[in-house]
Amino acid sequence: MATHEQIEATYNYMDDIFRLTFGECADISGAMYNGDFSKTLEEAQREKHEYVMRNLNIGAGSRVLDIGCGWGPILRAVKMRGAYGVGLTLSTKQAEACRRHGLEAYVRDWKDTGVHEWGRFDAIVSIGSFEHFCSREEYCSGRQEEIYKSFFKLCHDLLVPGGRVYLQTMTRGKNAPDYGEVSVRAPKHSNAYILAVVEKFYPGSWPPSGLEQLRTVADPYFKMLSANSGRNDYIETMTQWEKRLYKPSVMKAAKAVKLLKYALSDRDFLYKLEELIGSYNKECFKREILDHYRMVFEKTS
Repeated sequence: MATHEQIEATYNYMDDIFRLTFGECADISGAMYNGDFSKTLEEAQREKHEYVMRNLNIGAGSRVLDIGCGWGPILRAVKMRGAYGVGLTLSTKQAEACRRHGLEAYVRDWKDTGVHEWGRFDAIVSIGSFEHFCSREEYCSGRQEEIYKSFFKLCHDLLVPGGRVYLQTMTRGKNAPDYGEVSVRAPKHSNAYILAVVEKFYPGSWPPSGLEQLRTVADPYFKMLSANSGRNDYIETMTQWEKRLYKPSVMKAAKAVKLLKYALSDRDFLYKLEELIGSYNKECFKREILDHYRMVFEKTS
């Protein structure tokens, strides 16, 4: 699993730029266009939030846990519904941003929480964090499914009877290379190379193998009610991010200059720059090296 330090390295150094670009409650996860790319990014993100609220039956008085809450877009949507939300993140900057806007968020590993702390919830949301739960080393040692089962077991324990989970995550796609091929020493711009650079951008993170694996590991505790691929929607989301990220801004330029210090302390920083400049994450989705799923689960017992 990506450690606290690795998540900090992934998200904290871009915190100022992300918030300047996407807003204080930045939603850095795939939006929901459902093929209608005439929507604005903001409309597509609101569509996703409404989809989550509707499918998890979140209303006034509901209790919602957001595992991997980021800068708080779902917590904000929950609050606007008159529900109670609490978020967990491994990024101090994200937790601070949430608290500045009256949202309840804690720097906490999901493995370190339980019913004794907050009681039970009506719904659990996890968007864009599940792909960080297993590292390549854990995958190679055969621990991936064990980790995923422990996540679903925790969700089962934390939910009231009939409670629901919304899970949105990257997965390996049909053209994903074998883990042994994934290396920055692979031929430049090959599938194996660009996936290796994306892994440098998200250290400690190895995505699940696909939808059937997720259905299987959840099965002892949950019934999968729905699942759909958001791969094309994610490609459009990242296209819109790029337009905003590279739009000239004096404040963003000043923040970007400060990032140069990381080139001295982070040996993988140049790979992270290469990933951003080359849009390798988006390229992985275009080549179907990676896929992206949105799933709703219901507690079975």
